[in-house]
Amino acid sequence: MPTDTANTATEMPQIGQKAPAIKLPDQADKQHQLKDYKGKWIVLYFYPKDDTSGCTKQACGFRDHLSQLGKQDAVVLGVSPDSSASHEKFAAKFGLPFTLLADTEKAVCTAYGVWQQKSMYGRKYMGVVRTTFLVDPSGKIAHRWDKVKPADHAQEVLAKLNETR
Repeated sequence: MPTDTANTATEMPQIGQKAPAIKLPDQADKQHQLKDYKGKWIVLYFYPKDDTSGCTKQACGFRDHLSQLGKQDAVVLGVSPDSSASHEKFAAKFGLPFTLLADTEKAVCTAYGVWQQKSMYGRKYMGVVRTTFLVDPSGKIAHRWDKVKPADHAQEVLAKLNETR
């Protein structure tokens, strides 16, 4: 029987490891790479889908805390498999003033180990496991949040940033 490599998840990067490289378009089709943000803290959050309840709560939490995150010299980058056009609509609808990256090929999601087999109502499928990585100014993983609860997540990230400063 052939093996399905699409169902094999890559291991998530660990704290202290160099963050895997990223080169993805944003909601305006502008390319972004992690190295563009060298010297800054990066809140790199992976979410399943634009304009769904949990993802909207999470994004709006980051929107509402963006000035406080900025005071900590942090930038927010959201990543999902949605297209740039979908990100553009999502950002416009909810006034999201930060970058949303389109990983339509799921290469970055796979590199970060967040593209995994999920299960809902007994049905198995591949999707993004909601995870956030805090990347330090030198490009290493400083913290990782697994199984993120969208409602209070921005406050958790801000508290961790305050702790590291």
